[in-house]
Amino acid sequence: MTFDQQYFNLGALDRLSYQDTVVHRLDPRAKVIATMAFAFFVVSWPKYEVIALAPFFLFPVLLMALGDIPFSALIRKVLVLSPFAVFIGIFNPVLDKGTLSLFGMTLSAGWLSFLSILIKFTLTISAALLLIATTSFPGVCRAFRKLGMPALFVSQLLFLYRYLFVMMEETMRMLRARDMRSFGKRGRGAQVAVRIIGTLFLRTLERAERIYGAMLSRGFRGEVPSIKRYSFRFTDAAFLAVVLGMFALFRFLPVPELIGRLLQEVTG
Repeated sequence: MTFDQQYFNLGALDRLSYQDTVVHRLDPRAKVIATMAFAFFVVSWPKYEVIALAPFFLFPVLLMALGDIPFSALIRKVLVLSPFAVFIGIFNPVLDKGTLSLFGMTLSAGWLSFLSILIKFTLTISAALLLIATTSFPGVCRAFRKLGMPALFVSQLLFLYRYLFVMMEETMRMLRARDMRSFGKRGRGAQVAVRIIGTLFLRTLERAERIYGAMLSRGFRGEVPSIKRYSFRFTDAAFLAVVLGMFALFRFLPVPELIGRLLQEVTG
């Protein structure tokens, strides 16, 4: 994938957040609280519990279905980030030498804990990406501010996201200029790459000073104002109550075991 494609793919999830679905219309605060609670309940499971995590997939699946989020757009982002989870748990099969029984089979405890890490990673990252896809990154930052986070922290998040695109655009112009001045594989060595990085750093500093001066001249006092107003309605409270109740049910009741018993009674 070329750099230009990576640039236009950077805001793909954010563009999905401008749809008009029942999930998009929910208050961002309700979705932020639900996502944070989801991550807490998922991470709180013991490292050898794999089957018990299966019911938690219901939450991202429902968000994708009700929010009209393409599965392919989500899974590509998860796969890009998956090496981090693999690197964290790759040594578990070597370091954890115990054995556990699953479905009557004796399995390595290290492989089970490694699988548990991958499942937890997939669930939490999917929930976070769906939060961006149904709320937008600025919407999430405004929700953080409404929930009491410091204005400086929220402003830094907004600036980081906004000017990431500016830096990517500047990098894209520099790479295009390099390609126009080179032939074949010339201009693609480490020495040229170091020069490009240094030039990009200097240009970033210069642009940051110009932008900050322009913001001060327009009355910036440390907090980014927002024109959009949010109201926490009954539907938002109902959504939050339902999902929190669902998470607690999945966490404190053996849902897969209960479903298995029910299926045995029905088929028996």
